[in-house]
Amino acid sequence: MPRLHPLDDTTVQAYARDGAVVLRGVFDAQDLARLEAGIEHNLAHLSPLALVASEPDDPGRFVEDFCTWSSNPDYEHVLRHSALPHVAAQLMNSGSVRLYHDHLLVKEPGTRQPTPWHQDQPYYNVDGAQTVSFWIPVDPVPLQSTLRFAAGSHRGTWYMPRTFRDQQAKWFPEGTLAELPPIDAEPQAWPQLGWALEPGDCVAFHMLALHASSGTGPGARRRVFSARYLGDDSVHAPRRWRTSPPFAGLEQRLPAGVAMDDPLFPVVWPPAPG
Repeated sequence: MPRLHPLDDTTVQAYARDGAVVLRGVFDAQDLARLEAGIEHNLAHLSPLALVASEPDDPGRFVEDFCTWSSNPDYEHVLRHSALPHVAAQLMNSGSVRLYHDHLLVKEPGTRQPTPWHQDQPYYNVDGAQTVSFWIPVDPVPLQSTLRFAAGSHRGTWYMPRTFRDQQAKWFPEGTLAELPPIDAEPQAWPQLGWALEPGDCVAFHMLALHASSGTGPGARRRVFSARYLGDDSVHAPRRWRTSPPFAGLEQRLPAGVAMDDPLFPVVWPPAPG
């Protein structure tokens, strides 16, 4: 059964307004031990969806992997039984919470590769406004290496998703979505949010919130587990292309426009009776 973790109104309102909030002390020592064990197991047993997102000449290494929770008991325990489902329900203002997927992001010490500004939802096969992602580090994250957000950018506009290395538009035809604004060059127009984090903390953000991050310092490892959840209004939105992550065979099982009612996306809130 998920652990309860009531949020105050100020936090819920900030999430609705800004699209991102910091949450302190959400995870206890047992959660963190499970996450660290799950991450190290994942790194030692990368899935076919894993990729190295840094350049070959990068002195560090940026590794990502997706959708491994069903074969990683430590991940599954945290996704189902930590405070995450209850927190997700409150932030989304949703009666139900579905697990969408997990995402591993590890930047080894000295990684130069930044994560450029982007939204997550345009890469996905989901439509709906009730969404939340959690970015959960198991290492201390200083301000210069943390995830940064463009405050309020989740409200409406979808921006063209592009590949991080070569900036190619693979998901939507050119011209169909707005191009990214010059966020760093116009700080008055695009105020940014970001927080230094300690193990036990996390940030929660909407899947349409624009976000980015820098590399890591020479002695700083940044291991992050990201958990993504869907609320009541989320529906299947098949694309004509391979989404990131892909869900093989889902289009044959689930029509467009219906709830994500599939074993890949179990309901984790409210708790099951008994």
